[in-house]
Amino acid sequence: MDKKLHILFLSGWYPSRVSPSNGDFVQRHAEAVSTNYKVTLIHVVTDKNIVHVESTFKVINNVKTKIIYVPKTKNPLFKFYLFFKTYLNAINSIEDFQLIHLNIAFPKGIIALYLKWFKKKPYIISEHWSGYQDPQNKSIVFLQKMLTKKIVKNASFVCPVSKHLQKEMISFGLKGHYYPIPNVVDTSKFNISEAISKKFIITHVSGMNNKIKNIDGILNVISKLEGEIPNLEFNLIGNNSNNYLSKIKQLNIKNANIIGQISNIEVANYLKNSNLFLLFSNYENLPCVILEAFACGVPVVSTNVGGISEYFPENFGYLTTSKNEIELEKAILKIYNHKLNFNKKLMHNYAENNFGVKTIANSFSKIYYKTLNDF
Repeated sequence: MDKKLHILFLSGWYPSRVSPSNGDFVQRHAEAVSTNYKVTLIHVVTDKNIVHVESTFKVINNVKTKIIYVPKTKNPLFKFYLFFKTYLNAINSIEDFQLIHLNIAFPKGIIALYLKWFKKKPYIISEHWSGYQDPQNKSIVFLQKMLTKKIVKNASFVCPVSKHLQKEMISFGLKGHYYPIPNVVDTSKFNISEAISKKFIITHVSGMNNKIKNIDGILNVISKLEGEIPNLEFNLIGNNSNNYLSKIKQLNIKNANIIGQISNIEVANYLKNSNLFLLFSNYENLPCVILEAFACGVPVVSTNVGGISEYFPENFGYLTTSKNEIELEKAILKIYNHKLNFNKKLMHNYAENNFGVKTIANSFSKIYYKTLNDF
């Protein structure tokens, strides 16, 4: 691969001191690409605790990462001006790059559009946002929709993380050159453990947004399962998991471990020592953590929403209906009672072949060179 190729990542979501886990899937894409090319990432985010612009620069896992913090403002026009100016100043300070890898089309796509029109720099889009799905898309205002149409139309490639998201974007009226590329998993970290526990360990990992992840529904089911699985242990992992302490107490759940924000390697350790990964979301695209569970050889019980079913082979777990707690409980009991014939090594190999760092990096390489050759 041509190490001289320099890719500029722009993203509205990215881990920062304001939100340490926000957009970690974007970070993983950037790190995968950096195994083949030089990568610089710029992310501008509001920090309500500062009065002046602050900038940080670190090389993180081979990605030159520039996070810029700007003060909070209630004036939307000034906020747009501040972000636009801050991005352009940062971009102008970077040595020459050939191509922009935009993550999440709106609103940072306005920057990419400007760079294409006035600096002759092509861009591709990786799209992760579930907001294009019905009925969430009803909240997208006219101006945002019109600008997003322009951003998507002018991209050399649009890479949603699932075919389902591609379908939803097209149905919403976003015409473009689509080429789905899924999320990435570091299979050197997320791998198989042969340790055998006397406990039946269920793990849930998320950002703890109840509206999306339906944590209340999960806890309702866990409280019932404690009466059916005597050796049950439940891990609730993620930022703001403490918000559910009162619910856990109310349901009298005895064997719940409340674990806050932790590193990827710590998540991997919890997953590989679990008997089951559990997700009960109302809507999704393609959650990284399901793919990570597969890489650890751990079966998954999840709702059949978004693009999850596209990458969910038979005997890797069970897909249930959203909000159906009875169905969820039955699926978990099937795994507890050894009704699922799964193979840990097969699951890990599937994850490596479809979502591994090398696989995803090479997928992006193809469209990078196609973009530059056609531009």
